[in-house]
Amino acid sequence: MAAMTVSPPTQQRIVDLNIQLMCPDCKIMPPNISEEFSSGDLVCADCGLVLGDRIVDTRSEWRTFANDEGDDPSRVGSAANPLLNGPQLDTVISQRDGGSGAARELNRTHGRVTAVKGERNLLQAYKDISAMCEAIGLPKVIADIAKQLFKRVEDEKLLKGKPNESIIAACIFIACRQESVPRTFKEICTLTQVPKKEIGRCFKALNDAFHETKVQTMTSQDLMSRFCSNLGLPMDVQKSAIDLTKKAKEVGALAGKSPVSIAAACIYMASTLFNQNRSTRDISNVCGVSEVTIKNAYKHLYKERAKLVDEKLTEKQIESLPSP
Repeated sequence: MAAMTVSPPTQQRIVDLNIQLMCPDCKIMPPNISEEFSSGDLVCADCGLVLGDRIVDTRSEWRTFANDEGDDPSRVGSAANPLLNGPQLDTVISQRDGGSGAARELNRTHGRVTAVKGERNLLQAYKDISAMCEAIGLPKVIADIAKQLFKRVEDEKLLKGKPNESIIAACIFIACRQESVPRTFKEICTLTQVPKKEIGRCFKALNDAFHETKVQTMTSQDLMSRFCSNLGLPMDVQKSAIDLTKKAKEVGALAGKSPVSIAAACIYMASTLFNQNRSTRDISNVCGVSEVTIKNAYKHLYKERAKLVDEKLTEKQIESLPSP
């Protein structure tokens, strides 16, 4: 019987794949090598021999790309603006050159050359929207919604031939409606200097185009708090005026009247009931309707005063109502 021979187990060979750099003059292990990032060189710290040049620095480069110098450690610049078109990865020439003014001219020329087509129109429209919203104390969220609406109008070419002023006015009007802080057509007209009919045409066209956008209908209750605050009326008068609008709607005393006219007439009636008399001229200046309109609407309220006035009020308060 032949004897079986067993071969010895194969030994695994471990190979060190790390590249070790050694100074050929010093030949010291471990080597004392330093990196000079300013020049991109590897230098032996013992003898000063340059071992390599053009070394790439892989560390993070903390710089600030903000307009105002400050603590902004970001190397990618500011976030992309969704309201602008294009990749927005442009290079900007600094305006700081020691006071000679050449860098500023280069910055302007570079901006004109690299400007995206149509972006200048968008930027100017965004500035106008922000300025108008700040002029009447509207929050930033309404300005952002108006900007988004304007960009959509520009992208989809919904209002060809219409001036930007009319489109901006309609966008602000729709944004106020969406955020439940409506403004009247007259207020938007005064703000944007655009005729009421032109704003109405743009608003109707955009309202038909934006099927998924919910544009709430303005009611008298939405305007009541702002009008009463501007007139300096207390909270009980405001609550009474809101109750009058609700009852007037149920009775049908002011059917067909605009929400602004209803709000003005109810404020006039409620202020008289609570001995906080406000003249029709004061209410007209705040609400933006004529005195004749307020008196005509009040005439219908006065006829139905028995159904509209709260039962908790005394007869003296009811008798204090002036006859139209």
